[in-house]
Amino acid sequence: MSGGTRSSCKEVTPVASPTTIVLFHSAYGPRPAVHAAAERLREAGYEVHVPDLYDGRTTETVEEGMAIKDEIGRDELLRRAVTAVAPLSERGLVYAGFSLGGSIAQNLALGDDRARGLLLLHGTSDLPDDAAVDELPVQLHVADPDPFEPHDWLNAWYLRMQRAGADVEVHRYRGAGHLFTDPDLPDYDEEAAEAAWRVALGFLADVSGE
Repeated sequence: MSGGTRSSCKEVTPVASPTTIVLFHSAYGPRPAVHAAAERLREAGYEVHVPDLYDGRTTETVEEGMAIKDEIGRDELLRRAVTAVAPLSERGLVYAGFSLGGSIAQNLALGDDRARGLLLLHGTSDLPDDAAVDELPVQLHVADPDPFEPHDWLNAWYLRMQRAGADVEVHRYRGAGHLFTDPDLPDYDEEAAEAAWRVALGFLADVSGE
């Protein structure tokens, strides 16, 4: 029967896998705002993972959150974060995080040669002297002023990121509270939060090649 195999020879265009984002929570723990942010990103077409570094605990104050952080210890938090991303890292991840989670995301992104991007909301971390990346796209959103991210620190951080080879940009939001994207906290600033998400989604689209 002539032509019987024609359908089996039809070329199929492969469907690209969505960009994978790992989103780390703040010192307040995996609050509803973190999961809402993850859903916003999923609706934009991304695969999003939200590691729980606090074993389900959440807090209402930064003091309580810092107490949990200190109880667990920074080394253990980083170990938990590395364990969470290890099965995913070969995909080429975008690392993201809120405040403390931004600090953790930065540490992991700088140590991952496959990292595709780094999105920081409200927080940064120090850089080791030998930090080096290959034009890693980095975007930071931060209140202006921010008691946890003072201007002198941010200026130094920006220069060190550039020296490390990152393609970095900083967006400041005057008058907003530290965690201005969380609607359940006193820090919340709706205008700043929506502006930050618009810019962040544009950044993620660029990183993903959309």
